[in-house]
Amino acid sequence: MKITVITGSPRKEGNTLAMVEAFINAAEAKGHEVVRFDAAMMKIGDCHACMTCFKTGKACSFDDDFNEIAPHILDAGAVVYAMPVYWYSIPAQIKGVIDRVFSFYVAEKPISGKKCAIITCCEDHDTSVMDGVTMPLHRTFDLLKWDLVGEVCVPGVFHVGDISKTDGCAQAAALAEKF
Repeated sequence: MKITVITGSPRKEGNTLAMVEAFINAAEAKGHEVVRFDAAMMKIGDCHACMTCFKTGKACSFDDDFNEIAPHILDAGAVVYAMPVYWYSIPAQIKGVIDRVFSFYVAEKPISGKKCAIITCCEDHDTSVMDGVTMPLHRTFDLLKWDLVGEVCVPGVFHVGDISKTDGCAQAAALAEKF
């Protein structure tokens, strides 16, 4: 299966990306083809709601790095979003990608039926803090008719390396078994 992983963490050695690496290694070991995009390191703007999606031959008329990601979303059998929680919500570094998936919906591109998953973590020990990431994504997946196969939500990590004090990487690797 082709799996597109989109991350939203700006910390190259951060907790989210450690879990992503564990997931990718396990998925590739199972024979999946994985393509990863680190949205925080890319130039991706917000959706302008111009409704000209795919009219220029690209997903978005505003030409930025989303147009590099879009064909991989379209072609993938699964999409995994991975991000830390920022101020109880989805971080800006990945929000533009999530919002611009709207282009497929507007252009009626066939993206329903994909498998999907969430990998997230936060500093707080209260797991409900991650609702600001998981709830909007659940609704997005429902709208797109994607099948949520699992989520890894790890609380209590903030400093680089804190993830190693949890089973977060093991959970992320186990998530690959669901694809």
